[in-house]
Amino acid sequence: MTIKKTLTLAAAAATIGFAGAATADSHGGNMSKDQALVILTSDSLQTQGMAMILSNAMQQQGTDLHILLCDAAGDLAVQGFASAEAINTPPSNPAGQVKPEGILGMLMEKGAGVDVCAIYLPNSEYGETDLREGVGVAAPGPMAQMMRDPAIPVYTF
Repeated sequence: MTIKKTLTLAAAAATIGFAGAATADSHGGNMSKDQALVILTSDSLQTQGMAMILSNAMQQQGTDLHILLCDAAGDLAVQGFASAEAINTPPSNPAGQVKPEGILGMLMEKGAGVDVCAIYLPNSEYGETDLREGVGVAAPGPMAQMMRDPAIPVYTF
């Protein structure tokens, strides 16, 4: 086999292997095949905890997560916020006790996008500089577009 033919075959194989793996989305980022939008508004510790535990399970199964925190749940995005109590995890989870903000940080480290609602900061005592590093402020247009996309399931807590 000639070098030219080998290089052509290698280029073809690379093209086939990467074709369709990711495409650009309307936000300028990469759109994976499996995405989910989790909207969390509850101030309930158990609801926040379960939303984070389920989000973690989805992420472990390959889902590209985006999390929108509104109302009292927006506090999870504030730098230094600490829940008053920890929650006990189910027997199948060896973590023992966790806090929702701890799981949120872990999700972010593994690539989850996190935003607070556009009206969270103007209606709280916090400013944008109070948010954890990497947390954004959702713009209504792009968020509505994500919510309307039939390929992106929306889960609310």
